[in-house]
Amino acid sequence: MRAQDNSTLPSAVIVDALRSPLGRRNGALSGWHPVDLTAAVIDALVRRSNLDPGCVDDVIVGCVSQSGEQSLNLARNAVLAAGWPDSVPGVTIDRQCGSAQQALHFAIQGVAAGAYDIVIAAGVESMTRVPMGSSIRNGPGLPFGPQVENRFRLAGGLVPQGVAAELVADAWSIGRDEMDAYSLESHRRATSASDSGHFASEIVPLTRTANGTDTTVAIDEGFRRDTSIEALGALPAAFRNGGRITAGNSSQLSDGAAAALVMSEAKANELGLRPRARVAATAVVGVDPITMLTGPIPATALALKRAGLPLTSIDVVELNEAFAAVVLAWTQEYTFDPERLNPSGGAIALGHPLGCSGGRLLATLMNELDRTGGRYGLQVMCEGGGMANAMVLERLG
Repeated sequence: MRAQDNSTLPSAVIVDALRSPLGRRNGALSGWHPVDLTAAVIDALVRRSNLDPGCVDDVIVGCVSQSGEQSLNLARNAVLAAGWPDSVPGVTIDRQCGSAQQALHFAIQGVAAGAYDIVIAAGVESMTRVPMGSSIRNGPGLPFGPQVENRFRLAGGLVPQGVAAELVADAWSIGRDEMDAYSLESHRRATSASDSGHFASEIVPLTRTANGTDTTVAIDEGFRRDTSIEALGALPAAFRNGGRITAGNSSQLSDGAAAALVMSEAKANELGLRPRARVAATAVVGVDPITMLTGPIPATALALKRAGLPLTSIDVVELNEAFAAVVLAWTQEYTFDPERLNPSGGAIALGHPLGCSGGRLLATLMNELDRTGGRYGLQVMCEGGGMANAMVLERLG
């Protein structure tokens, strides 16, 4: 077999990334069907680039709870809801919390392989309308099967993510006070970023008409201006008697959608579009599915190795705040300026709409690099079942 000449492969670039505001569960976006929510964001994305949606080769959408309103290939339904030509296909994928980030990786890889010229990578989750775990409760049986259960029984058995967070806190000796302090800082940073307009260029304002009244949502709903270390400290353990993980140092259940426009560099030049970024390296890893949340540690190492960069070359890190314990364990393994780690807050304050979060992190990371003039960013997130995605992003221009 002849080796492939990589010099002839297309170069993939990210032209733009947008997201919805993030709404609290049962909050401002609870009236939005997830298909319509996705449609609004992808349509705004192509409109901002003045792109004919009929030119899009595929729409890849990440979604975790693919049940009810999020079932039956949500991606294709979103294309139709957006009013795009019915020639545009769509596919829905599930890499748990990293679903939108994996959608981006697949999009980049598809362009680089010559399979696409233009592709949209998106993600959505309405945790109000399709509660977490719906796909399990709505069907017969459990998803793991007896062989998986038997494999891990002697090790204590598979556990929910909140219990896994307790195990991570145990393994890295992370105290409740440390996690609560980190969570308070997440709210402070998110509040400051929102008030300073740092999110404005990445958020698509959403207007919905109900009972003859228009309601527009244009800012994130989750961050709390009035929280305090005392309020966080008063919250009970959520997952284990006497435990350290609470609702306050965990990510919020939220609603939201995000999308990125990916294309070959040649196509961007042909259309007169200025690419904002390229992905220098991607990585996906698996780890112990019981502790589950430790994946960002080896994923970071692999992504940096593939990019040929040391961590000192990274200007900003967006590490998904599934739990404060996840971020604090990572900081014990890597030395990085805390001011440049989740500088605009994270999922503890802003929310974590599962399938959307990778897209939200991307939009925030791109804007932070633009705002500060940084060159490289690292995006990494843990995922259910013991996996993690990471990528190194390079700002262009």
